[in-house]
Amino acid sequence: MDTKLSFKAYAVVGMMLFALFFGAGNLIFPAQLGQYAGSEVWVAIAGFLITGVGLPLLGILAIGYSKSSDLQDLSSRVHPIFGLVFTAALYLTIGPFFALPRTGAVSYEVGIAPFIGQEYMSIGLIVFSAIFFGIALWLSLNPSKMVDSIGKFLSPAILVTLGVLLIAAIFNPMGSPEAPQEAYASGAFLKGFTEGYNTMDALASLVFGIIVIATVRKLGVTSSKGILTATLKSGVVAAALLAIVYTGIAYLGATSTSTLGVLETGGPVLSGASGHYFGTFGTLLLAVIITLACLTTAIGLIVANAEFFHKLTPKISYKTYVVVFSVFSFIVANAGLANIITYSIPVLMFLYPLAIVLIILAFTSPLFKHDRLVYVATITVTFFIAIIDGLKTLTGSLGVANPGWLQAIIDFYAAILPLYADGLGWLLPAVVVIAVTGLIARSRKGVSVQTAQNEY
Repeated sequence: MDTKLSFKAYAVVGMMLFALFFGAGNLIFPAQLGQYAGSEVWVAIAGFLITGVGLPLLGILAIGYSKSSDLQDLSSRVHPIFGLVFTAALYLTIGPFFALPRTGAVSYEVGIAPFIGQEYMSIGLIVFSAIFFGIALWLSLNPSKMVDSIGKFLSPAILVTLGVLLIAAIFNPMGSPEAPQEAYASGAFLKGFTEGYNTMDALASLVFGIIVIATVRKLGVTSSKGILTATLKSGVVAAALLAIVYTGIAYLGATSTSTLGVLETGGPVLSGASGHYFGTFGTLLLAVIITLACLTTAIGLIVANAEFFHKLTPKISYKTYVVVFSVFSFIVANAGLANIITYSIPVLMFLYPLAIVLIILAFTSPLFKHDRLVYVATITVTFFIAIIDGLKTLTGSLGVANPGWLQAIIDFYAAILPLYADGLGWLLPAVVVIAVTGLIARSRKGVSVQTAQNEY
């Protein structure tokens, strides 16, 4: 029989989940969105909350609902090779390729950059990131309760610090929201929707899901229904906190442009606002808390990646992976926050549709008897649209013209796919394929369907 959890237990698990999600991107992207969206901030943040809050919650629930042991287990429903490649790509994206270097870059932009001259920015980043990832490396090689203790202290500290800053922004705004930038002038909702990809939380939720489920089980909940209910209630706590923080930071960004100007990334928006309201002390306090928060996030990402890849290749030690990922992240971090963001977007435009469709399939799987046909067909269609989106975004980021073959496919997709110009051209085809192949799967009889049921 399941243990009946109290509201306090749900709140504790929800705060743990909030701490898992809340990292560098959760601070800078709402601020940047607010600056760029201007007077359209409320429309844009509504779209942002769907992908930045709603999808991560669904991702957590998808792991529990599908009764998968982990992300690789769930994605292997398409094919074992796809499960391996997709899971590895997701870990590398939220790890050493983008999210992990971003923790160091954000810490530098918020905590150090405001106090040094422009001519020392590059050398400052090298020195700071060397120290930052050096500490992360050492603590990842020597896991201790100290990291958990710091993490438990930081979540409330971040919420209190941001709360004070956002209350100041609400009651004494730096200015009024100005006209939106071109990208938000029309279609602000859909722009906000795709901007939510940058948090990478929907991708991370497919990894964190099993952590939440394990925590709920330790509290005495063992039935499938009980685990799903407890995960949902805890997830709602985390989602509510994220939504409040995102909305507040977006509003802060929207009202900051007349004072701070339109900045390249969201980091200087937060440090500039802290300095505006609370002077040097405010900037220093925010810098220390965010740097420590990013450090604990970095350690968690290093450990998770090292454990995953060591499990895949046991001959390469855990410690070797820790060193490789730390050094690689140090190198990438020195490309600068703006470059990390620029080059992460094409990858996210490719991975996010696959992750969203996988979440949808996890919830709808019982309707089509878990038939692999539906998984394979839907992921295949989504892949061929998403890969073109990723390549198109990459050429745009590099400022180069699309090759002829790529432009021909883009033109074809733009002509036949609804919402393609908004980065959502994959959505309707995926839904249609699920519906059509699902009907085929339900009508099929014999070994194939029964085998799928047994397999899952």
